Amino acid sequence: MTGYVDMTRTGAAYIECEGHEDDVYVSAKGLGSALHGDLVEISVWTPRGRRKPEGEVVKIIERASDVFVGTIHLRGKQAIVVPSNPQVAMDIYVDLEDTKEAEHGDRVIVKITQWHKSPSQHPRGMVTTLLGAEGSDLEMKVILIGKGFQLDFPEEVVTESEAISDLIPQSEIQQRRDFRNIATFTIDPEDAKDFDDALSYRVLENGNIEVGVHIADVTHYLKAGTELDKEAYKRSTSVYLVDRVLPMLPERLSNNLCSLRPNEDKLTFSAVFEFNEKDQVVSRWFGKTIIHSDRRFSYEQAQTGLETVEGDFAEELKILNRIAHKLRKERFKNGAIDFDTEEVRFRLDANGVPTEVYVKDRKDAHMLIEDFMLLANKEVAIFINKKMENQAEIPFVYRIHDYPNDEKVKELSLFAKELGFQMRINTPQEIAASFNRLAEAADENEAFKLLMPLAIRTMAKAEYSTENIGHYGLAFDFYSHFTSPIRRYSDVLAHRILFENLGENTFRADKSKLQEQCKHISLQERKAMEAERESIKYKQVEFMQKHVGEVFDGLVSGIIERGIFVELLESKCEGMVGFDTLNEPFDVADGRLRAKGMRSGRVFKMGDHVKVLILQTNLQKRQIEMELV
Repeated sequence: MTGYVDMTRTGAAYIECEGHEDDVYVSAKGLGSALHGDLVEISVWTPRGRRKPEGEVVKIIERASDVFVGTIHLRGKQAIVVPSNPQVAMDIYVDLEDTKEAEHGDRVIVKITQWHKSPSQHPRGMVTTLLGAEGSDLEMKVILIGKGFQLDFPEEVVTESEAISDLIPQSEIQQRRDFRNIATFTIDPEDAKDFDDALSYRVLENGNIEVGVHIADVTHYLKAGTELDKEAYKRSTSVYLVDRVLPMLPERLSNNLCSLRPNEDKLTFSAVFEFNEKDQVVSRWFGKTIIHSDRRFSYEQAQTGLETVEGDFAEELKILNRIAHKLRKERFKNGAIDFDTEEVRFRLDANGVPTEVYVKDRKDAHMLIEDFMLLANKEVAIFINKKMENQAEIPFVYRIHDYPNDEKVKELSLFAKELGFQMRINTPQEIAASFNRLAEAADENEAFKLLMPLAIRTMAKAEYSTENIGHYGLAFDFYSHFTSPIRRYSDVLAHRILFENLGENTFRADKSKLQEQCKHISLQERKAMEAERESIKYKQVEFMQKHVGEVFDGLVSGIIERGIFVELLESKCEGMVGFDTLNEPFDVADGRLRAKGMRSGRVFKMGDHVKVLILQTNLQKRQIEMELV
């Protein structure tokens, strides 16, 4: 089989093989020289008496990255770079003439020039960049480089982007539907610079309401086959860390030409919907348009407008919110899952150091935009499928989400029962209903909130594919990504294919090539999500550095042989209380839901409320050590 390496903290890994329900366990020894994210070929077997398959790597097909960040050590006639990422358990040998005159102990970027053929050999490389001083900025760069993302755009890509004209010719406007005189606005985060969607609103002569979902027409500027396009595909996504964005497109496009800034004419690709008096969609239209946004709202400003019904477009916002509520209600009625998990946010000082950690408050303004984007994404996929009725398939980029893993759901169910929550899991529909009941219960009981990330982990990962199996989590038979082409290459592909299939035209992309692109984009998306999680973890530890010696309330969020993990209630920072600080050995029960003191009989179980003292922090390892109070 072939699959991607997903390494664990212990150095072992699980190989995620396409078409195989269970991930294949590979011991650290069985990995050979394979690293996290590598595409590998493995031999697989099921040990006697066990149900889970195991395997070993027999061939590395494709490396996830050939660039690493590490610390250089000068030793005689050569240098050794020790990678910063603990998942990269190898030293890289560098000839002294290839060190760029780095000094002992410097942080560097090293590019592999020759991979090792066996674990006993060392790969060789050359230093490409000397990195700056230790600190938060460097660590964020290290995270990005560690996931294989380039910090800067190649010179030829920047040159191409700067050469694109910002003038919109009259001939281009004449080919488009003109929305410039219709009330239009954007709603985005306060600090956003790339606005890739806008909503327009008007009442039609028949009394129905027309809502336009207008998306930046990136493909007008991003031509297939250009250096700009190749680089966008290579990146496939913008990466959002706590204190920065690494964009998919150069700033000239992402923040300027394509961004739907207020009081400027902008080229868009639109999905326009007509709603009747029952707030039902009675017609839809897709095509190229030109808009002129009248107002840029932050989510907070739009929310104030919704609550006070005062200010710019207050009436329009109120009616759009009503329609959004109807769309949401319909979705949940059809079996969609409410995965509204807690999202950690930071307030940073001028140096990027966190001064506050808080949980983002999701209100109607956020969900209003989300609901109209979901509608557009769904309707685009439905349009393509209706187009190919009674004719050959039109290959398209679908956003798919499979049913959850049965075994993982059973484990979650046992875990939930231990915390006092009963799940029904006989059918996918029952599982979805149980997840939604859990989300409601979590609003009342903090301990149940611990179950939400675990519930998400039972799910298949959403991904891109030319084979449509529907989207389980959203309860949609057809779904795509159309609404964020500034930051997702999947949407760029969707725009190109949709445009070529408007009206009487029919266009069929090479399906096998499109599927390869889907795989690459899905992989890049996962790397970006891992980078985002790492940056959050780093900033949480950085925040807790200033709180060593203080006491906080928390919940037991995990149990391992060495101790218990505790998640702090307010900041959601997680640390560990080692059993060695509790003056007695503990017996950890199967399933790791509880631990019992061997002398005192004291029991800790998942979800228990505890008070902890912050003992120390380790930024390098992203760890917080705690002690029970």
